[in-house]
Amino acid sequence: MKNNPPIMRLAKPMKKGIWRLVFSRIPILLLLMVLQILLFISIFHWFRRYAPHYAVFDAVFTVLMIVYLFNCRMDSSAKLTWMMLIALFPLPGAGLLLYSREELGHRWLKAKEKALIQQTQHYLPQNPQTLHRAERESPATVQLLQYLNRTGPFPVFTDTEVTYFPLGENMLEALLPALQAAKHCVFLEFFIIEEGEMWGQILDILSRKVQEGVDVRVMYDGLCEISKLPHDYPRRLQSLGIKAKAFSPLTPLVSTSYNYRDHRKILVIDNQVAFTGGVNLADEYINRRSRFGHWKDTALMLRGSAVPSLTLLFLQMWNINEKVPDFSPCRLPCNPVPSPGYVIPYGDNPLDEDKVGESVYLDMLYRATRYVYIMTPYLILDGELENALVYAAQRGVDVRLILPGIPDKKTAYALAKTHFPSLYAAGVHLYTYTPGFVHAKVAVSDDRTAVVGTINLDYRSLYHHFECAVYLDRVSCIATIRRDFLHTQRQCAAVTAETIQQEKLGYKLLGTMLKFVAPLM
Repeated sequence: MKNNPPIMRLAKPMKKGIWRLVFSRIPILLLLMVLQILLFISIFHWFRRYAPHYAVFDAVFTVLMIVYLFNCRMDSSAKLTWMMLIALFPLPGAGLLLYSREELGHRWLKAKEKALIQQTQHYLPQNPQTLHRAERESPATVQLLQYLNRTGPFPVFTDTEVTYFPLGENMLEALLPALQAAKHCVFLEFFIIEEGEMWGQILDILSRKVQEGVDVRVMYDGLCEISKLPHDYPRRLQSLGIKAKAFSPLTPLVSTSYNYRDHRKILVIDNQVAFTGGVNLADEYINRRSRFGHWKDTALMLRGSAVPSLTLLFLQMWNINEKVPDFSPCRLPCNPVPSPGYVIPYGDNPLDEDKVGESVYLDMLYRATRYVYIMTPYLILDGELENALVYAAQRGVDVRLILPGIPDKKTAYALAKTHFPSLYAAGVHLYTYTPGFVHAKVAVSDDRTAVVGTINLDYRSLYHHFECAVYLDRVSCIATIRRDFLHTQRQCAAVTAETIQQEKLGYKLLGTMLKFVAPLM
């Protein structure tokens, strides 16, 4: 990082605490949502008053809902949660279940996403020579590839140089000169953008690139409007010549689409260079601001043949609400960079029934023969993923997990600790990062395969968010990923039988109480 870098700002810092709420539009949104909920409750009470056989209806209805749950495609842990809610609150619980399952508020999004994927298949044809070579050298990767392409296209690539960054500040050091070299387009899609040193330096470069004729597009998740950016921030970016939008911005209508957030982090330059990983565009991610101690994050930079996959992922999301979808940037040339190994960028979206993110992790756990090392900020597991971790450890695989030592969310931290006894008993090695918070989403196995991306080990990431990651097979940076894990582990405290036994009573009680609603968090 240079001394006194230019920092550009388009908005005053967001007000904190009660004043931020008072002087934002959030109270209006909350008030309108509360009024709608009160309307639903009043209708419910009216029904109860005029339904003489309510008890019989209630019992029959509850049984029908439980039968429905047994026969629908849903994780078993989620089924148990819904059964508990329906048992305690039959009509409201059943209504909420149907409301969420009927996909109110985002059916158009699901249809548009599916159509865009089908329309763009031809932009990423699979190189047959690469596929045949992978079939000979890495049949397991080709089998995974076949699964990934159920929701693709996600081809496998060679000739891609992959650089691993063990910290967000390392990524920024490589990102800034790459942005300055942009000649055609710069596409940014991030879950969080917040004004400060990191975004200010990037924005300064982007504003100058627009003046040079570069096509600059910025997209961030609409939840940023709560505490990070003013609701008119896209207009402020557009005043600089930057095309900008918020994905699923907050509205006063009650909709299940609030569940489906754009958690991806993608930055593509000229269809030649791409960045992805856990790093958002805010100062804590580069340790310029301390919120939960030292912030441990990771990222990848791709150069070469695999970059167009991330270009297409960005453009598919960008064009969801465009009247005339435009994928012409996919035609920009991409120069191969001779490098060993196979690279598969892929995405996961909550609008289909394939749990892509979780399935890749499961594939790695089931195929591992020596070790699987994982870093994740959250550990809220469904039964299938917990069983895979336990099974891998019990058959002799060295399974290690690094989690935060300082949590950002006490509820998530408490839920993570509910998994410690069973995982520890099975032989899974658990560590907490003493200096602070681990935000990295990394898995590496057997010195051969790795995944780096945006996908956490929790229900929200695995079931409810748009996500992305890169699967690596025999890529040279895998050795660097393993070394980084071991270096990070040396800064951690090991979880033992004694630390589990001596856990704070508050965390134990909170985790126990939240366990049955974990799939809804």
